[in-house]
Amino acid sequence: MIRAVLDPGVLVAALLSSQGAPAQLLRLLVKGHFQLVLSPKLLEEAEQVLKRPKFRDYVSLEEVQDYLAFLIRWGEVVPDPPETPGLSPDPGDDYLVALARASRARVLVSGDRHLLGLAHPEPPVLSPRAFFRLDRYTA
Repeated sequence: MIRAVLDPGVLVAALLSSQGAPAQLLRLLVKGHFQLVLSPKLLEEAEQVLKRPKFRDYVSLEEVQDYLAFLIRWGEVVPDPPETPGLSPDPGDDYLVALARASRARVLVSGDRHLLGLAHPEPPVLSPRAFFRLDRYTA
């Protein structure tokens, strides 16, 4: 089974809209198509974003907590990797690349242009739509 790190932006998008590739990925997760890899830092970032006032019209604080519990239930929470600067043009994304490497994920799923634009990332960085299409051929 493919191990995948979904960046916080993908996780946020999946909760805010039941349409689109991020939400489809959560449905594949529940069906056992891939193993979601999480870390405390990744979960904290997703929680902070979802608790912003601008999202109150779309999701309640209780729904945020339920969603985080869902992710923990269906994902594998691994320790945060050591700080590894210089893995991404955006220093705030370095931990995601480090997490994907340390957890032996086969792919990092992101909509972030800095991550998608990496020349030769290891593991590969795919958009949610590309990962969804990949799963259709590997499942």
